[in-house]
Amino acid sequence: MISEAVLWTSASMAFLHHLAAFALTGAIVYEHITFRKELSLAEARRIQIMDIIYGISAGVLVIVGLLRVFYFEKGAAFYAQNWFFWTKMIGFGLAGLLSIYPTLRFLSWRKLTARNQVPELSDQDVRRIKLILRLETLAIAIIIFSAAMMARGLGTM
Repeated sequence: MISEAVLWTSASMAFLHHLAAFALTGAIVYEHITFRKELSLAEARRIQIMDIIYGISAGVLVIVGLLRVFYFEKGAAFYAQNWFFWTKMIGFGLAGLLSIYPTLRFLSWRKLTARNQVPELSDQDVRRIKLILRLETLAIAIIIFSAAMMARGLGTM
């Protein structure tokens, strides 16, 4: 029989994992909805904040996710043999790689926003960042779908 302390710890890890996942999703959706060529100074600053939340949430997801895989859930062997788990990991890696370009662009605005200036964006940069944000959102949808399938025991090799 599993002790109540172990159940509380496992449930707490699941809560942290889901909280980080929702924060990450909310941040990327906010960026996607708000980002456009003609940003106000307030919008540019909020996008920068949301991108920081996105990054922190991703870090928490990785740490808590690894703890769950190795210590608090079904064990690494269970996850290693599940192709939905690997699809989820690929989706997470893809979202992380895709996020590099927008993050670098948003970070490049720091000097401007500190001087109360709005960043100027080219049409090409707007199109590129919008596409990347959409692809990140798609990767997150793949992660959510894979998590739901994996939680129901599907995808075992």
